[in-house]
Amino acid sequence: MPEVVIKLSEKEVHIFCEVSAKEIFDAIQSESLNIPVNKQSDLDIKNRISKSAYIDTIQKLQQHILRGDCYEINFCQEFFAEDAVIDPLYVYHKLIQLSPNPFAALYKLNDKFCICASPERYLKKEGNKIFSQPIKGTSKRDLVNKENDLQNKNYLSANEKEKSENVMVVDLVRNDLSKVCKEGTVKVDELFGVYSFPQVHQMISTISGEIKNDIDWIDIVKATFPMGSMTGAPKKRVMELIEQYEQTKRGLFSGAIGYINPDGDFDFNVVIRSIFYNASTRYLSFQAGGGITFYSDAEKEYEECLLKAEAMRKVLE
Repeated sequence: MPEVVIKLSEKEVHIFCEVSAKEIFDAIQSESLNIPVNKQSDLDIKNRISKSAYIDTIQKLQQHILRGDCYEINFCQEFFAEDAVIDPLYVYHKLIQLSPNPFAALYKLNDKFCICASPERYLKKEGNKIFSQPIKGTSKRDLVNKENDLQNKNYLSANEKEKSENVMVVDLVRNDLSKVCKEGTVKVDELFGVYSFPQVHQMISTISGEIKNDIDWIDIVKATFPMGSMTGAPKKRVMELIEQYEQTKRGLFSGAIGYINPDGDFDFNVVIRSIFYNASTRYLSFQAGGGITFYSDAEKEYEECLLKAEAMRKVLE
């Protein structure tokens, strides 16, 4: 448990602690606000797998789909740099300026950092209700040409492949929520909603339900984690295939960062669009991927990976 929790809302600061809250507030007030500076070394960012190896893997996964092993699988690849020196706070400020997203986070554990600009909510509990908002479906922004930008946005709404990916994950989330929700309360509040972010348009659906009596928050996480948007369907089999075919262990990537308040309500993101940095080993990495179906075009899936990684590359290079 943290010794001190500081909750910031639009107009208030709440401090939860065992000692004097005023002392902590005064200590914060006395700190000088130093704008982080760039201490970055030249980074040589490499792909863990080549484009040809990526395409070959997608084709193998599609054979699994054809055989009936799974319907959809989220496949990711790693980008990395060795002997990297960065200021994580500086990189975080730069990343959220370039790509401000509603579920951003800067997470530090000893000498390890997660610099996260996530647009996706994994799960939120509010009273006796829970909400999940999986993202499946991505198209590029065109901030120069508004007409092209609108076409790219409309592409998501009309594209059957993108919608089929989204609805598969929606069904998986509905199934997960039904394990902890009262019968007949799980519903799809919004299907195929298209939202615009600084780098991309995303297709987002919202599923909610009313929690059964006497369900602990940890039981809700156990029933729904890992999230369907980062695994696929059926969940157990695709996790075995992810372990077999991905070249990098995911670790915190595709996990969740969030909070639980004293009342048991919580809000967790999906850890995507994130840079991971180990200050001791000077190893830096980020991952990107997408949902693969039988109808996926491997070349286009590869380009979508690069699109999702674009903001992180810009910040680092």
